[in-house]
Amino acid sequence: MRRRVFLKSAGAVTLVVVGSALWRVHNRGVLSVGEGPAFEPWKDWQSTQNTPLALVRAAILAASPHNTQPWLFKVSATSIDLYIDTKRTPGDLDPYLREEHIGMGCALENLMLAASANGYAATAALLPGKLMPAPLHSGPDLIAQVVLSASPKRSNDLYDAIPRRHTNRNPYEPLPLPTAFVDEISHMADSEPDVSIHVFTANAERHRIAQLILRANDVVYADPSVERGSQRWLRPEWTDVQKYRDGLITDEFGQSPWTTAALKAMPDSWRRYSFKHQLLRTTSYADFLRTVPLFGIIAVRDRYDREQCIAAGRIWQRIHLLTTVRAFAGRPANELVELVDHEELRKQVPTAIADLASVIGDREWQPTFVFCLGNPIRQASPSPRRPLTEVLI
Repeated sequence: MRRRVFLKSAGAVTLVVVGSALWRVHNRGVLSVGEGPAFEPWKDWQSTQNTPLALVRAAILAASPHNTQPWLFKVSATSIDLYIDTKRTPGDLDPYLREEHIGMGCALENLMLAASANGYAATAALLPGKLMPAPLHSGPDLIAQVVLSASPKRSNDLYDAIPRRHTNRNPYEPLPLPTAFVDEISHMADSEPDVSIHVFTANAERHRIAQLILRANDVVYADPSVERGSQRWLRPEWTDVQKYRDGLITDEFGQSPWTTAALKAMPDSWRRYSFKHQLLRTTSYADFLRTVPLFGIIAVRDRYDREQCIAAGRIWQRIHLLTTVRAFAGRPANELVELVDHEELRKQVPTAIADLASVIGDREWQPTFVFCLGNPIRQASPSPRRPLTEVLI
């Protein structure tokens, strides 16, 4: 009799435990990578073809720092105005909105590629300006105006790669990239008078850059105000991923599928700690950087010139799309330039500027974006995106 009662009780407990586990798995998106409303823009990006809205749908799939998605668009039948939403920033991590403007350049590049593919000739006019420390409270700021007219459709490989381009933080194979591909990357800014690309594949160069990035990472993220600004864009909760549709999520850590699933299924308090630890941990980041086969640096004449920042963003988006076409992967590694901003804002000795100048060997150019390219061990998951209705004004 007692044994029967025990077995019934054990069965009930087992059902509760299993049921709770299954609820956790479902509610926290453990088995729902890339699913839900937050990821629909990757799937319906061509649902309004041959209209100006098709250009915006492509633009919102662009890269942006911390996945802040700082873009807004005003659309008519013959034009699209691009605005930067200066409230969508990671605070002191990007005090001059330099990286935010690079993200706007990424969006503009997607938009221009989509114009040709949807039967438009597009001409973009950038509004000049000098980047200054971001105000605490501001609003949309017009940065570019695109005029549209009818034209024969002309698609290309970069446009087709837009829905497949994802920032890939997984480890890269320590194998050299094909020489022809490296040469393609190094010449992608040849037509831009105010942008240059510097590519580094030699062991000594790559190891030195990795060490400089790690040192910069330690300095920048040791600042509590930087960490607070960055924390705003962390989305450890699956419900928040679907609600806000922006920011950095667990699926993008670059961990194995099993580790990612375990992180997402953790109890709340454990998961929040682990999320922060996994994002900022330096050991595995150091391991990653030491095996990267290619570092690239995009430089401009003036890193605080708005037009040049946007031009640099267009180049990065183009590089990342070509990397996708060639079945390789890319991600930013921009802590060293973030240290430039950090030291500039605080009027400190410009050590990062000197380090970057020594790396590229030309003081006429000012590095503004550092990136990694390689052959990843696994494909990246998509990042959340705000829908079209939230970016139109």
